[in-house]
Amino acid sequence: MKIVVLIKQVPDTSDERTLDPSTGWLNRDAGDNIVDEINERALEVALQVKDKDKSTEVAVLAMGPAEAAKAIRKALSMGADSGIHILDDSLAGADAVRTAAVLAAALKDTAADVILAGNESTDGRGGVVPAMIAEHLGLPLAGSLSTITLAGDKVSGERQDDNGTLSVSSGLPAVVTVTERAAEARFPNFKGILTAKRKPVATLAVSGLDVPATPARTVIVSSAERPARVAGTKIVDEGNAGTLLAEYLIENRLV
Repeated sequence: MKIVVLIKQVPDTSDERTLDPSTGWLNRDAGDNIVDEINERALEVALQVKDKDKSTEVAVLAMGPAEAAKAIRKALSMGADSGIHILDDSLAGADAVRTAAVLAAALKDTAADVILAGNESTDGRGGVVPAMIAEHLGLPLAGSLSTITLAGDKVSGERQDDNGTLSVSSGLPAVVTVTERAAEARFPNFKGILTAKRKPVATLAVSGLDVPATPARTVIVSSAERPARVAGTKIVDEGNAGTLLAEYLIENRLV
């Protein structure tokens, strides 16, 4: 079985996020950039399959600037066998439509049985790219699984929402996404860090993929900084605190 895990380098969620005033895009140079945690969980699912069956091949695929190579190396140090880096300046600011088309084009030649990803990135929160990739490739989508089992030529798992739990299954090949309820990612060990330097990483450009040359970018018309937080209303109990609290909640339409 071959599993390709889609990973993305994103700004550290513990840092304050800001927008670049000249483009309106997320400022990725303001702090540390890391592998998106939800993608690490997807990778962990793949690595657990590999732990049980050593013949399983796990590759990671990332689209991003040169620095995204660090995210790929991190994934390799965790246990992935190889990496694919789509590196092209024309993809800066690519919207979801362009991103999905490019990723799908790169995935066509991987012969993947399973394409694994997180259900949504922490920097965009769109949650649509995996479904768009599945549409491009003509594959079924088993999305937002909290548990997942890969066995033989079938993937199955559970999807939880406000209305209950759904049991989902599909034949392979398929596109599968996991939620934050999936297994927590392992830490790279010393051996993994050393061997990651020797594992192959292929670099692709848009010119080598079967996608339209015309770029599609997200255009930000305007942006503004989030207003500073103001001090809350302080209520001193003088026997009427309950009434004051109720009036405050009603006035601010909180009840």
